[in-house]
Amino acid sequence: MGNSFRARFAFLVAAAALAGCSQLVDMAPEPADGPRALDGPSGAIYIDDGGDGGLPVVFLHSFGGDSSHWASQLDHLRHHRRALAIDLRGHGKSAKPKDRDYSVDAFVRDLEVVVRELKLERFVLVGHSLGAAVANAYAGKHPRQVAGVVLVGAGGRMPAEQSQKVLASLDANYNQTMTQYMDRLVEDAQPHVRTELVAQLGKMPREDAMAIIGALFKDDPLPAYDRYKGPRLLVYSAKSDSTGGLQTVRKDAKQVSIEGTSHWPHLDKPKEFNAALDEFLLELR
Repeated sequence: MGNSFRARFAFLVAAAALAGCSQLVDMAPEPADGPRALDGPSGAIYIDDGGDGGLPVVFLHSFGGDSSHWASQLDHLRHHRRALAIDLRGHGKSAKPKDRDYSVDAFVRDLEVVVRELKLERFVLVGHSLGAAVANAYAGKHPRQVAGVVLVGAGGRMPAEQSQKVLASLDANYNQTMTQYMDRLVEDAQPHVRTELVAQLGKMPREDAMAIIGALFKDDPLPAYDRYKGPRLLVYSAKSDSTGGLQTVRKDAKQVSIEGTSHWPHLDKPKEFNAALDEFLLELR
């Protein structure tokens, strides 16, 4: 074997090794870099990103809320792992879709952008209410990426006749219907939590709110739920989420009921919620 061939062979091996190294670098997760915005299908997607180590945890908030709902959880987890909270489209600092596409699939597409741009290979999803619908759908679509999923106050599918009555009531008297709806959900809320939630929901434009609620009523969470076979935790308020939630129709997952809270247990009793989350995260690999 001639020297020129050996030299050429060595060059090819070295080039292949370098290419492999560069590919590994490309696949490495983007480091947490604090609050940032990414370009999504409908405009900016705002992310509160911080911490380092362990499996990253991605938080998704409820209808009318924003990433600040997870402030206690972010502060708790970032001492030992990366934790991110996203403003869903049309909420907080994220852009409103001009076509008012608030389908669960559209929210999932936004999350796909975040995962791709931040190069998150494997992570834990935590979603509340609307965020739970998105987390459930994403896990069903991308089960290998999701190391575990926590669904908080996750709703089941509302019967068509009932959802039509709710939408008709909203259309006829939006303010009164929304007030009645919120009064039930914030029952047992801490006073400061109630004040924050009512103020946030008051800022949601009627047209966007109707579009989101209508999209949620169309979503059937069970097919996606059944496709995801990984670890799962269902957390719910013992009072406000006692009927109609996923925990009533899918009893195979671990469940944690938190007493004395509104529909937002992570805001009313953050220490108790964080303890349940910690226990779940310890089981994941």
